[in-house]
Amino acid sequence: MAITPPSERIWWKEPIHKVEIVWIIVAFLWGLVMFFTMIWWHGFGQQNLSNEAYRIQPFQFAEKVDKMIAAHTVRQEGAFPVVRPPPGSDVYLMGRVYMWWPMLELEKGQSYRLHLSSIDLQHGFSLQPLNINLQVHPGYEMVINLTPTTTGEFGIVCNEYCGLGHHTMTGRIYVVDRN
Repeated sequence: MAITPPSERIWWKEPIHKVEIVWIIVAFLWGLVMFFTMIWWHGFGQQNLSNEAYRIQPFQFAEKVDKMIAAHTVRQEGAFPVVRPPPGSDVYLMGRVYMWWPMLELEKGQSYRLHLSSIDLQHGFSLQPLNINLQVHPGYEMVINLTPTTTGEFGIVCNEYCGLGHHTMTGRIYVVDRN
């Protein structure tokens, strides 16, 4: 029940007050500004990843990861292989229950094609502190063109709930300067 109900029960036939018309126009114009800003930002904001996606069977992606690990492992950190692929190459990172596999060591200033996929559940790929976020689905291979610009250790966190061990699902990318 309204505090002051309209005199006519058919409210949509009531005339609109000038102040209400002004606010409707302001809200409509602001909506247009936001809409076109989103379109502009998508093209010129330099925050959107240029990525590709392909269908792939999870076991096929796992084979690509295993092949890369066998060819380019440089050391072990616990149970995790650390892989140093050559600059300009395709690099594979696999999400599986509660781990990103393997750890990567990339060179600063060199370009790579980073392939991401999951072999079991939907996972989130969040590269910290760079704020690169993707959803990674089984059966899809995401490809990101990546050129590291700073050296250091970058953490990978799963930001899509994937089960009881979700909070332990992390990974690591090292960026080194070989010059």
